[in-house]
Amino acid sequence: MDVVRIIFAILLPPVGVFLQVGLGMHFWINILLTLLGYIPGIVHAVWIIAKK
Repeated sequence: MDVVRIIFAILLPPVGVFLQVGLGMHFWINILLTLLGYIPGIVHAVWIIAKK
């Protein structure tokens, strides 16, 4: 399942984070990072998925 989450994290970072942690603080942080720049959103999403 982590492979699917990482694919979502690369294509749509907030979806990957949502699949991992739900509508928590990390989801909203990832939305903000993705709006500020696509690459920071990807890095944060992959980090959240790899951390768990």
